Amino acid sequence: MASDTDDLAFDVFSRQCPSRSTLEHATGRWGSLTLGALYEESLRFNELRRRVDGVSEKMLSQTLHALERDGLVLREAQPVNPPRVDYELTPLGREVAGKLLGLIHLVEGRMGDVLAARTRYDEARGGR
Repeated sequence: MASDTDDLAFDVFSRQCPSRSTLEHATGRWGSLTLGALYEESLRFNELRRRVDGVSEKMLSQTLHALERDGLVLREAQPVNPPRVDYELTPLGREVAGKLLGLIHLVEGRMGDVLAARTRYDEARGGR
């Protein structure tokens, strides 16, 4: 069943394009770290919060809701007592996370260059 949006051309550079908010959800600090953390395995909320060091409970909850709404994350409530909720990537989420992890690994691998550039920049401007 085709939707009305199947024939639309999306342009993230247009402020009215819905792709812009999805890009923001996926590439914002908490979105990209959440997607990256879920790439290898599904995680429970507190496991995810520990993995994404520094994220608040409220911000992680908001991030997961946005990613779930965009179809990148699946929230699965287990019928057990006490309640258990697992989060995992959808196929689309895995594809997006894979691209983000490529960028993450590139940045991590080039941090020596980044730190040297920062030092040169700061020294050229009288130190910071």
